[in-house]
Amino acid sequence: MLELLPPPPTDPLWDLTYEFGSDERPERLNLVLGVYRDQTGTTPVMTAVREAEIRLAERSDSKEYRGLSGNAAFNRSLLELVLGPSGPTDRAAAVQTVAGSGALRLLADLICRTRPGTTVWISDPAYVNHRPILEAAGLRVRTYGWRDAEGGFDTAGVLSQLRDAQRDDVVLLQGCCHNPTGVDPLLDDWEALAESAVRAGWVPFVDLAYHGLGDGLEADLLATRMLAARVPEMLIAVSCSKNFGLYSDRVGCALVIGSSGQAVRHAETALQNAARTLYSMPPEHGAAVVTTILQDEGLRAAWRAELDVMRGRIMDNRADLVAHLSALGCAEQARSLVRQKGMFSMLPLSSHQMLRLRRQYAVYGTTSGRINIAGIPAHRIPDLARGIAGVLDGPEPADRIRMLPRQQSAPAAVLP
Repeated sequence: MLELLPPPPTDPLWDLTYEFGSDERPERLNLVLGVYRDQTGTTPVMTAVREAEIRLAERSDSKEYRGLSGNAAFNRSLLELVLGPSGPTDRAAAVQTVAGSGALRLLADLICRTRPGTTVWISDPAYVNHRPILEAAGLRVRTYGWRDAEGGFDTAGVLSQLRDAQRDDVVLLQGCCHNPTGVDPLLDDWEALAESAVRAGWVPFVDLAYHGLGDGLEADLLATRMLAARVPEMLIAVSCSKNFGLYSDRVGCALVIGSSGQAVRHAETALQNAARTLYSMPPEHGAAVVTTILQDEGLRAAWRAELDVMRGRIMDNRADLVAHLSALGCAEQARSLVRQKGMFSMLPLSSHQMLRLRRQYAVYGTTSGRINIAGIPAHRIPDLARGIAGVLDGPEPADRIRMLPRQQSAPAAVLP
C-alpha cells in the first residue's frame, strides 16, 4: 500500500527550520516560528500559568474523561472572555478543541455537514494553514485581497470583492493582528464588514489567535464582539497558544453563535460528533490551566499584566526596527511597518530579497516577507535593520552567495 503513495509536498516553513538548524553561523536569527520570545531568546512560561499548574498539581484532581466537549468550565470561561459581559451567550455554544487549528477544522467540518461544498472566502495573503484545513474538510475556497498599494487595509477593495459572496457563503476573518501581514481593519471598517454580512447574508468565521498582543485584550476583542451582536450566525475559532503561552499544550475552543438556542444545540452536537471521529476529546491540562487563571481574580490580573508586558515588547521591537531602518535611509520601506500590529510583520521585500537576507545576513523569515517581530532580542534589531537595508541596496555579491546543505525533510506539517 505505502509503495503507491506519491511523494508528498514538504512544508516550506519546516524546510526553513531545518535549514536554520544546519546553519553554523553564530549570528543566525530565526524569525520563522510564530512564538513569543523574551530578551534571552526563550519562550517563557507565564507566571500565572506556572502558579495555576502548581495549584492543579496540589489538588491532584482525577484524570477521568471529560466528555466530547472537553472541559465545560473552560468552555464557559472562553465564551465569557470572547463575547464579553453583554454578549449573546444565550444563543452561543463552545466546544474545547486541540488548539486553534483544531477549532478551525471542527468548524470547517460543521460547515461541510451543514451545506457540503460551501464556499469559504479567505484573505490573500492568509495564514498558511487556512486553505489546507478548509479544503481537507471538503470546502471550496475563494480569496479576497487584504492590503492596498501602501500596505494598509484595503477597505474599498475588500468590500468590493465581497459583493461576490453569496448568501450562506462563509467569510474567514482574523479578529486581530492579521497573520501574516500585521495589518488590521479599523473599527469603522469592521462596522462596514458587519453591514455587508447582514445585507448579503454571508456568515462571518473569525479566527481569533492573537488577542491581547495588538492593542490590548479588550480592544482586540471589540471587532469580534461587535460582529457577534450584529449577525444572526457566526463561527469563532479561539487559540490560547499565544496569549497564554501554551503552545505545546494545544488549547483552543470552537464557538458557534446561532439565531436560536435550538440551532446552537444542534451545532454543538455536530461539533461533538466531528471531534469524536477526529480525536475523541481534547487534552485536559492546558484547559484546566486557562480555567484556573480566568476564574481566579488574582491570577487573571497577573496574566493580564504579563500579557501587556509582552504586547509592549512587541510594540517596542517594531518601533525600534522602524527607527533603525529610517536611520539607514530606508524610511519609505519602513513606513508600512508602522501600522502593523501583533507578532508578525511583513517586510517590503521580494522572495529573492528574503533569500538574500537568509544567505547573506543569516536572517531567516518566510519567502513572503513575514518575520516574527516578537522573536527578536532587542540588541539584534540593528543587525536585522542592516540586513534589510543591505538587500534593498543592490544585487548580492557573487562571493557572498552561500547555499546551506539541505536536510532530509520531515513529513509535511504547518507551523503556527
